[in-house]
Amino acid sequence: MRGKLLLILFLIAAAVAGAVLFPAKGWAWTSLLLSIAALALCLSAFEARQIRAGEAAILAVLCALSVCSRAVFVWLPHFKPVSAMTVICGMYLGPQAGFFTGAMTGLVSNFLFGQGPWTPFQMLTWGLIGFLSGLLAKPLRKSRILLFIHGGLCGVLFSLLMDLWSMVWLAGEPSFSAWLALAVAALPMTVTYAFSNIVFLALLAGPIGKKLDRMRLHYGFFAF
Repeated sequence: MRGKLLLILFLIAAAVAGAVLFPAKGWAWTSLLLSIAALALCLSAFEARQIRAGEAAILAVLCALSVCSRAVFVWLPHFKPVSAMTVICGMYLGPQAGFFTGAMTGLVSNFLFGQGPWTPFQMLTWGLIGFLSGLLAKPLRKSRILLFIHGGLCGVLFSLLMDLWSMVWLAGEPSFSAWLALAVAALPMTVTYAFSNIVFLALLAGPIGKKLDRMRLHYGFFAF
C-alpha cells in the first residue's frame, strides 16, 4: 500500500512539473503519467494475486503468441490479431489475465514496432479490452454473434481511444473537434481493424478457447 501511495505522489509531482516545464505539452504529459499510474495499479493488483507457475507459463505463451501474431502481419496495415487474442484470453482466463495479456502485448511488441509516449496508452487500451472481455465472458462464450459484435466494437474502441491520445498530443489540449477530425480521418483504419478482429476471432476463438478451457478445468488454473 505504501509503495502505491508513493507512486501516486511521484506521478502527481511529475505531472505538475511537466505542465510547468512543458506548457505546450502539459495535457499530453499529464495523460501519459495518468496512463502509467493506471497501468501500475492494475498490474500490481494482478501481481498481488500470487499466480502459480503454470498460470504464469500460460500467460507467457499467450503474450508471446500475441506479439508474434502482430509481427507476422506487419505487411498488412491495421489487420492485426492482438485484440482478438486479448479478447480470447479475457473470455477464458478472466478479466485480470485479459488485462495482463493486452498490456504486456503492447509493451513487448513495441520493441519491434517502436516505443514512444503512445505505448502506455496502447497498453492501457488493450488491457481494457481484455478486462471487459473477461467481465462479459459468459454471454460471449454462449453466442458467436455476440462475440463477433464485441470483437468489432473492441476494434472501434481501440481506435477511438488512440485517437484521443493523438488529439491530446497534437492539439496540446482537449478538443472535441480535433478528436472528431482524427476519428473521421482514421475511419478506414478503424473499419479494417474491427473487421480483422471478427476474422481472427472466427478463426482462433474455438481452437484456442478449447485448450484454455481444458487446462483451466483440469489444473484449476485462473479460478478467479
